[in-house]
Amino acid sequence: MGPVLAGVLQFLALAAALALAYRPLGDYMARVYSSDKHLRVERWIYKGIGANPNTQMRWPAYLRGVLAFSAVSVLFLYLLQRLQGVLPGSLGFSSIDPDQAFNTAASFVANTNWQSYYGEQAMGHVVQTGGLAVQNFLSAAVGIAVAVALVRGFARSRTGELGNFWADLVRGTVRILLPISVLAALVLVACGALQNFSGIHEVGQFSGGSQQWNGGAVASQEAIKVLGTNGGGYFNANSAHPFENPNAFSNLFEIFLILLIPFSLTRAFGRLVGSLRQGYAILATMATIWVGFTALMMWTEFAHHGPAFEVAGGAMEGKETRFGVAGSSIFAVATTLTSTGAVNSFHSSFTGLGGGITMLGMQLGEIAPGGTGSGLYGMLIMAVIAVFIAGLMVGRTPEYLGKKIGTREIKFAACYILITPALVLVFTAAALALPTPGDSMTNSGAHGFSEILYAYTSASNNNGSAFAGLNADTQWFNSTLGLAMLLGRFLPMVFVLALAGSLAEQKPVPATAGTLRTEKPLFTGLLVGVILIITGLTYFPALALGPLAEGLAS
Repeated sequence: MGPVLAGVLQFLALAAALALAYRPLGDYMARVYSSDKHLRVERWIYKGIGANPNTQMRWPAYLRGVLAFSAVSVLFLYLLQRLQGVLPGSLGFSSIDPDQAFNTAASFVANTNWQSYYGEQAMGHVVQTGGLAVQNFLSAAVGIAVAVALVRGFARSRTGELGNFWADLVRGTVRILLPISVLAALVLVACGALQNFSGIHEVGQFSGGSQQWNGGAVASQEAIKVLGTNGGGYFNANSAHPFENPNAFSNLFEIFLILLIPFSLTRAFGRLVGSLRQGYAILATMATIWVGFTALMMWTEFAHHGPAFEVAGGAMEGKETRFGVAGSSIFAVATTLTSTGAVNSFHSSFTGLGGGITMLGMQLGEIAPGGTGSGLYGMLIMAVIAVFIAGLMVGRTPEYLGKKIGTREIKFAACYILITPALVLVFTAAALALPTPGDSMTNSGAHGFSEILYAYTSASNNNGSAFAGLNADTQWFNSTLGLAMLLGRFLPMVFVLALAGSLAEQKPVPATAGTLRTEKPLFTGLLVGVILIITGLTYFPALALGPLAEGLAS
């Protein structure tokens, strides 16, 4: 069997598994967020944090809950790292420096999981399991909660109430993320992933010295790392490390976990708004982009330029022989079209155009299917933009899901789509204009520019993957990337929740003969086109200076 055919079969198997899980998981999530009953363990949690889960919140109160909880999480994780040197289970590692501790705390709370440190050489068991793994659950649950709040804005009318943030947070963690993560961890352990609390071991003697490895609760953290579209690995090599990703089956299973909740949320969306066909339209948009990007990536990486590429079966530089070109390409697209950031290969070693595809996937806003929650609310924002443009074309007031998209709503949507491009381009320009940040680049020219552009694209879009050629462990990059991650995560949430509140206050508008049918394939095509046009107009000049210039020159 040739490598191309093997890659196609892997992709088809992945698509089939996602299709099988789509309906039961989507329906289950819809029931979780529409139920008025609380589990006993949930009631204990509410009592412990002093929250009343039955209180309905308007969007400012919901936002205050999101921001307050996230601020406390950043502070807790920052202090945990700063105190690591005196904590038990630190494996002898010292406390983390202030700038790196801030960067890491901001990263994991923002669901970015950017890592400017070597995990196996910096973080002990307490920080890994009590800090980073916990935030993998909580940051993912926050994203789903905000998405559900926006969906309620479309589903409800004549009320500004969007539900209860604390109830949504707890339910997402207890009923969705925890059960699936336990099952996923067991599968990874069966595949050979590490799961223990052992210390540091010396693994053989070499001419240059000895090699040391430390154990850890790797499989359990790996499960939520990919399921919650987080991405931060126990080891610096991330999912290219055999302790995290042992074989080809575990590789495909991790990709499945990355895409599972984001795709299935479209089914929950259709259930909650009372129209499964609307959910299918959003799903079709996401799937179209995902399939297109995967096909394009596999084509660029399998393209043979000379005998070395032919012998290797494709561009194998920076890729694991366990996964090959196909497994690496499918993983790279999945992780950059979502807010995961996990890597099983070095994106810096992809072909010039292949590296550009990973970057463009993040620049779309990571909406195909995107992160846990963030992908759905990002796609719904783009749907609002699309119906507004369609309304301008035909000269009538745009409507979506029975709600008018007026001046107020389109302002919120416009602010949402402008935030991350502004962060990416301003921070990239500043890093290139100043003399010191440029010293962190391993390469010069177009590839060096891509290293910095990729870093700020990854941080601002809460992805977390790196081009693997940039030394980001400096005060400048730790501070600016940390700031980009926080602003890129929470500023868009402000406008998402404000839009949700505005929609929930409206009364439903009955459909007429002139209403745009947003559940039809025509709207799916329009939505894909709007996404690509907006992204292209925003980022094409920057892409032309980096990956496009490199790809066309090779």
